[in-house]
Amino acid sequence: MNVPFKILGTVLLISSSLSQAQDYVSEQTNQIILSNGMVTREISMNAYAISSIRLSMADLDRSYIQPSREFAFLLDGQSVDGSSGWDLVATQPLKDQRLGQGIKLIVQGRDSLRGLQLEINYLLYPDLPLVRKWIGFKNLGNEEVMIEEVNVEDLQTDFSHISTVVQHNYARMKHIGRFVGTWHDPVVVLHHQTDRLGMAVGNEAPGILKRIAYHTVSNNLEAGLTHADQDFPFRKWLAPGDSWETPKTFVCLYRDRDDGFAVIDGEVNDFVRRHMYPQIVRREKKPVFVYNTWNPFRTFVSDSLIREVAMAAAECGIKEFIIDDGWQVNSGAKTSTEAWGNNYGDWNVDEKKFPGGLKPTFDYLESLGMKPGIWMSIGSATADAAVYQSNPEWFARDDLGNHANLHSNGDEFYSSCFGTDWVDYIEEVIVRMSHQYGLAYTKLDFAIVASAYVNDPLNSGCYATDHPYHRDHKESFIVIYERVLELFDRLHKECPGLFIDCTFETAGKLQLMDYAIANHADGNWLSNFEEPVPTGPLRIRQMAWWRSPALPASSLVIGNTPMDDPGFEFGLKSLIGTLPIVLGDPRKITPEGRARIKEWSDWMQEMQDLYDYMSYRRDLPGFGEPREGAWDGWMRINNDTRAGGIIGVFRHGALEETRQVFLKGLDPELDYLIRSAPTGIQVYMASGKMLMEKGFPVRIPDLYDGMIFEVGLSPQ
Repeated sequence: MNVPFKILGTVLLISSSLSQAQDYVSEQTNQIILSNGMVTREISMNAYAISSIRLSMADLDRSYIQPSREFAFLLDGQSVDGSSGWDLVATQPLKDQRLGQGIKLIVQGRDSLRGLQLEINYLLYPDLPLVRKWIGFKNLGNEEVMIEEVNVEDLQTDFSHISTVVQHNYARMKHIGRFVGTWHDPVVVLHHQTDRLGMAVGNEAPGILKRIAYHTVSNNLEAGLTHADQDFPFRKWLAPGDSWETPKTFVCLYRDRDDGFAVIDGEVNDFVRRHMYPQIVRREKKPVFVYNTWNPFRTFVSDSLIREVAMAAAECGIKEFIIDDGWQVNSGAKTSTEAWGNNYGDWNVDEKKFPGGLKPTFDYLESLGMKPGIWMSIGSATADAAVYQSNPEWFARDDLGNHANLHSNGDEFYSSCFGTDWVDYIEEVIVRMSHQYGLAYTKLDFAIVASAYVNDPLNSGCYATDHPYHRDHKESFIVIYERVLELFDRLHKECPGLFIDCTFETAGKLQLMDYAIANHADGNWLSNFEEPVPTGPLRIRQMAWWRSPALPASSLVIGNTPMDDPGFEFGLKSLIGTLPIVLGDPRKITPEGRARIKEWSDWMQEMQDLYDYMSYRRDLPGFGEPREGAWDGWMRINNDTRAGGIIGVFRHGALEETRQVFLKGLDPELDYLIRSAPTGIQVYMASGKMLMEKGFPVRIPDLYDGMIFEVGLSPQ
């Protein structure tokens, strides 16, 4: 049966099967209502305008927004939004592979917008007060068009900026007044203190292109891509017939809370893990104990050194062994130099260091029970590289027309442009090496779009106007990001099981991590901390706390903790809250010390096999940011099965020796055992209800130390 549906001055026939197929969507005259029992969004389509007129918790008679212009962008410099004149062409049911259901609105511009078609996509998910949204653009006209300043969400909130705190920088820091976010804002919380409610606003745009803003005019919210007045403005050209989709955004509502971060620790964390489903979560086999050679060996690596280090590392229980910079040599190199910054581009094995190539070395690693991995710069070449000499058109140009170094000042290498066929070249290199050596891990490094170290925004992207995939400098940003993320996807298909580490340098800014990277790469090398105990472990925990649980903790690769540090066990306990990657010289560790570390390694693997704890991390109730003179902690309990997991509790110079530790996410009706790690000695037993309401005591006698516990179901 078909029913008439009059929208924007046109009469359409909407199949009643749409509502039957989608429990979350209902249509009324000139209106679409999205509701999953947790959140309601009402979209009005009157007088050729599209507007969200209500966004609310399903059981609350309070809209979080006023009628809003829904989206906004510049088209050839002209301001366009939901009120600019649109005809509804069609609607389509929308689903994704992770239980999302919603609707796609296909609209076409009127008058000066004729020839532009938009697909506005909305998804809701079970048991979450969250709406995910993105927009598709299609140029149906005869002229090329330029799109800039895209606000995927452009909402007029009902929150007064006087009473609203903006929680930014991975939602951990607080701000009042006008706010324009940076690349460190994949998610922001608007917390209305007076009314004890708010919303988390997420942005899946990559790197330096993400933008979340609040109160730029008056209590308005924008989420999408950077504007012309920002350091790295977004631009996309569409030729006739071309299509392009924005990155996704999401808005998650909450109520009856004084703590705005609770929505990140709860609903957003669940959404990211279950429905966004980042690469590290979807991996069946996750690395739990990885070694990398960078600290202290730098580029001075060789087969003989690796064999010595590997034997000691294996005795420590290392599962994956990564050879960092220094293994490679270029075809045109006059000498085999060991200095940093040399021999990038051709990725030939330096057989003066590794006689017979890397295979004998990697075979030796595998004979010790470790999987091999390797470091590469994903987009760099020195002048002596054959690839640079034969394909100079693949390299980025600066604003003067010279080949650019996007990574740093003064270093003698050049950055490739992913808006060229360099992508196919580097893909072939990685795939060939992966198949040849059975790589389990690849660390892909150095700047490709912007520098983590150079402040000048002009030293970014590619200024070439003759590259095939971008027209100008501003468009190069999105093209470079999209093509490198597509490369990661192809590598996962061609090399199943390969762990892709996209470092913060490749991401584009110091210690930058976001949803775009997490959705396409497995991890992100975030730092190079080399401070000794106790400062090193503190910085590890601070870094992990800062970015999680907004982002998957196991995607946070935090270096450079040395295994031979006398206080290494404190550092290892801190690393267990993320992806444990260690460095240093294990040859210096005593046999007893190696056995102790292996005990930890075996325990971590056992816990991962039992609980998949690497897919989880939340704040430990009652504990805050790791800092001097305080206690801190984390919990990595399986929130889906509630069968258990692990927790970490740390004393960092605090005056009290004992703290009461409370858990959450347990089954209140079941009994749990608390066992100390790595020994497995039982220290406490109680029901889930008691552990969440009464807790259990933890005593740490040393001023600087931590304790790790298993939380598992009682066998009784």
